[in-house]
Amino acid sequence: MTMKLVNQLYHHYKDQLVGDEEDAAIIVSGILESLAKDDLLAMIQELEREELYEMLGRYMVDQLREMMTQEGVGKHDGWPASEEGDLH
Repeated sequence: MTMKLVNQLYHHYKDQLVGDEEDAAIIVSGILESLAKDDLLAMIQELEREELYEMLGRYMVDQLREMMTQEGVGKHDGWPASEEGDLH
């Protein structure tokens, strides 16, 4: 059902889309907000293992990326940090 729903949404809105991620986010948010928790869980139950893996994988990567951005992880020049700013 999930992929079928995605195909239906795409064909319904494709003439109104400009092709950016914001379009997809608006459509998906509207649909998800209208569904009850039981409906969402039913959709998840219908997923194949690969689809579930992809969904959770993307979610986890997105959450890790967000945490790294908030913490400033990876925002260095490659040199070890020292308290005095000098290399020893």
